[in-house]
Amino acid sequence: MRATRKNDMIHNCDKLAVDTNGLQSLLDCGRSTAVEIGGQAGARIEVGKRLLWNVSKIQMYLDSISVAIMNHVI
Repeated sequence: MRATRKNDMIHNCDKLAVDTNGLQSLLDCGRSTAVEIGGQAGARIEVGKRLLWNVSKIQMYLDSISVAIMNHVI
């Protein structure tokens, strides 16, 4: 099996999906927190043995919870 090639020219926020390490980098948090956020967002994509995360679903989830928190504080 060939190793997955990484394209360093594309940033994580421009990708449709990222692996768990990319999700950690995107969220700037640890593995456990990244997986928890990805699961709550419903962004988990399984392709065979490969696990990817849908970046747009994660962005929408974070926007929705940040707005809810902001409205609660005000």
